[in-house]
Amino acid sequence: MDPVNARISKEWRRRMLIMFSMLFGMALWFLTDGYIIWPKEGERYTAYAQIRDEMIEAGKAVDEDSVELKAAWKRYARENDLSEKTPKERTPEAIHEQLVFGWSLIAVSGLFGAWVIWNHRLSIRTEGDTIIGASGQRVELDSIFATDRKKWKNKGIAYAIYMDGDKEKRLCLDDHKFAGAEAILLEAERRIKARAGEAEEDLEEPEATET
Repeated sequence: MDPVNARISKEWRRRMLIMFSMLFGMALWFLTDGYIIWPKEGERYTAYAQIRDEMIEAGKAVDEDSVELKAAWKRYARENDLSEKTPKERTPEAIHEQLVFGWSLIAVSGLFGAWVIWNHRLSIRTEGDTIIGASGQRVELDSIFATDRKKWKNKGIAYAIYMDGDKEKRLCLDDHKFAGAEAILLEAERRIKARAGEAEEDLEEPEATET
């Protein structure tokens, strides 16, 4: 058959890029919270807690839901150029957790990115009548006796079923990941049908002729 070199598809690359962006974006979100947002909110909470405790102790507020306390905080926030939103308590332990999550996701996204780059070295290709799979396995086209297209419609994945000695094995032809793998699948199926046709011809008996 004509040479085929099915390499990483644009669609697979696009999906992997989206996944990498999600992982890296989440990592930046946790790290931004841990290094910037939560420490600043913790400082605001310290000031808020002092105002709250003083007002409750003086009988000027009943609890955190008191209108008087909310008004006092907003006034303090405006005077000190702070956010008027009631701050939440951010303990050192909670901030540390955000940093652990963030750096863990940085590591995961880095490993994922390296895996995607490594996959770009792979391909499914042919050399003459030999298929070389993504994992390096070599399969003769004429050793393929069936194909499995159960996942083809939804995922673009098919399997070429072949014999390796006395063992039945399967070669994955993933056209979603490796653009052009379908050409190999179609050639394998063409040869299977051709062999089946030849076998039927061999089984046909010649018609008897009268003398």
